[in-house]
Amino acid sequence: MNINGNWAFPTNVRFGPGKISELPEACMRAGMRNPLLITDKGLINHSITQGALDVLAEAGYGKSIFANVDANPNEHNLIDGIAAFKSGEHDGVVAFGGGSGIDLAKMVAFMAGQSLDVWEFEDVGDNWRRADEKAISPSVAIPTTAGTGSEVGRASVITNSKTRMKKIIYHPKVLPVQVICDPELTTSMPGHITAGTGLDAFAHCVEAYSSPHYHPMCQGIALEGMRLAVRYLPRAFENGSDLEARAHMMSAAAMGATAFQKGLGAIHSMSHPVGACFNTHHGTTNAVCMPAVLEFNAPAIADRFNHAASYLGISGGFEGFCGFVRELNERLEIPAGLSEFGVNADHIPDLARDAIEDPSCAGNPVELTVSALEELYRSAL
Repeated sequence: MNINGNWAFPTNVRFGPGKISELPEACMRAGMRNPLLITDKGLINHSITQGALDVLAEAGYGKSIFANVDANPNEHNLIDGIAAFKSGEHDGVVAFGGGSGIDLAKMVAFMAGQSLDVWEFEDVGDNWRRADEKAISPSVAIPTTAGTGSEVGRASVITNSKTRMKKIIYHPKVLPVQVICDPELTTSMPGHITAGTGLDAFAHCVEAYSSPHYHPMCQGIALEGMRLAVRYLPRAFENGSDLEARAHMMSAAAMGATAFQKGLGAIHSMSHPVGACFNTHHGTTNAVCMPAVLEFNAPAIADRFNHAASYLGISGGFEGFCGFVRELNERLEIPAGLSEFGVNADHIPDLARDAIEDPSCAGNPVELTVSALEELYRSAL
């Protein structure tokens, strides 16, 4: 048995309804005097965003905001964000929103003081060591969805608009200094976003639990994260004002992002190229890919999911779990296949070639090849 591992765990988290009121204190703890709030285009005029800006302004932090962030953020969004950060002489960022806004905000804080191009810090080998740590600005993260868990992550996913490939940019100090998880900020999420983001959190836990790497703490977190999603995601989808369900899904999201330090796998390596090429919602794409990947990984994961299913309250062991996933996708109105995103058989060779380059492949319990990925894409069509 491999009993070696390098472990790192989340940051300071302020969790609970109404915690947005603690934003000024969180900024102070992070050492900010002039923060820039960064969010995505869809949230700039939302009441929760304006509420956060009001809290900042009332404490003397101003109301500076940057929101030119696409659903799949790219280097152009990053360049614009850095320009706004520098022109306003800001000393930190408030990362506000879903995974897109938080990912881009973390990169602005990371890259504003760097001299190298962002792609030089792709999560390959020790590329992160190229960064000037002293030039990294602090961030405070406030998720308004319950999915990616980017608020407790040390990396961001940025799409290279030229190659149409998603790249993971990593550095330990990308991790936000303070996190505010206020479930009241998530109650206005529409059903399809609740479903997609929630299934992203679920996919993180499923893949972490499936990963062959040794990390027993993450294994336990992944299992409990799955339980929370299984129990509370349908409730949050059916009743957006169910604050208990919203809170538990915020926990599941943070747990999933913590757990996948153990590894991700074929679900994410398949999803990233589809998202980059077809501009699909990441969590929804993960959900579409999940049934095919579970069946592909069955020889390596069936036994452990036989045990997990009982804990999750799902009868039938691994096969029962696979059936539950298909039924959950249907219940949450997830597309039946990738073809509903515009993917067809002609796209598969290119998608598979991109997918095999994704670092998530390394965490899959069954070795991935281009031909295996092609077959997975066909199964997911």
